[in-house]
Amino acid sequence: MPPTAAAPAPPVLRTKPSKNPREARDNELLVLYHRHGDLDAREELAGRFVPVARDLASRYRYTNEPLDDLTQVACLGLMKAIDRFEPGRGTRFMSYAVPTMVGELKRHFRDKGWALHVPRELQERVLRVNRTSDVLSRRLGRSPTTAEIAHSIGLSPEGVLEALEAGTAYDTASLDSPLSVTEDEGGTLMDTLGAEERGYDFIDLSVAVAPTMKALPEREREILRLRFVDDLTQREIGERVGVSQMHVSRLLRRALDKVHAAVEAA
Repeated sequence: MPPTAAAPAPPVLRTKPSKNPREARDNELLVLYHRHGDLDAREELAGRFVPVARDLASRYRYTNEPLDDLTQVACLGLMKAIDRFEPGRGTRFMSYAVPTMVGELKRHFRDKGWALHVPRELQERVLRVNRTSDVLSRRLGRSPTTAEIAHSIGLSPEGVLEALEAGTAYDTASLDSPLSVTEDEGGTLMDTLGAEERGYDFIDLSVAVAPTMKALPEREREILRLRFVDDLTQREIGERVGVSQMHVSRLLRRALDKVHAAVEAA
């Protein structure tokens, strides 16, 4: 019988040789993890790139997000990069890990950081405008103008203004938040908000009722004024106009019926 052919050897993951000792060690750890499932190698590799993740997260410290939270998001992107990287392609791990971590940070701001929904393109423009404004402020020693920001990043002034306005949607203030940090001054944001102004309804009614009031006899108009403006009783009104209390009641009812009819018609 002819000899049985030997089974092919399993493929060996090879990485591009590097003259940089750090990169060589990174490649070695990647091979150990992906080829042999060495979790210690994965943990060591992650620890070597945590400073890079922290540096990328610090680029967004001008936002209201805590730096520790951003660092955790970047580290999550780092772990994804380690698990998805293919050492056999011969590319540098750093070239793959950094965009992965940056993408994770941007996804965090897009999906979880904004209090209101803002389109992705506008979110990224907000980040660019804020970052450029921070850089120009340090360089100029003052707050940059809209035109200076627009010129620096190649946008129109209108585009910069839209980004600045959209940036206010990143977080919202509670209506119960105090207006002052001192204990002497009370009040919350709710106290500054307007309420429904019911006086406009009375304006509409007064316009509708005005012709009817003018058409009333003078004595009926006087009785209405004494009752609802001067707040006199029917007895006091009768003494004032020289009629009985019962007659005042009849005149008052007749005048009110006319006014109510005008209101219902309006």
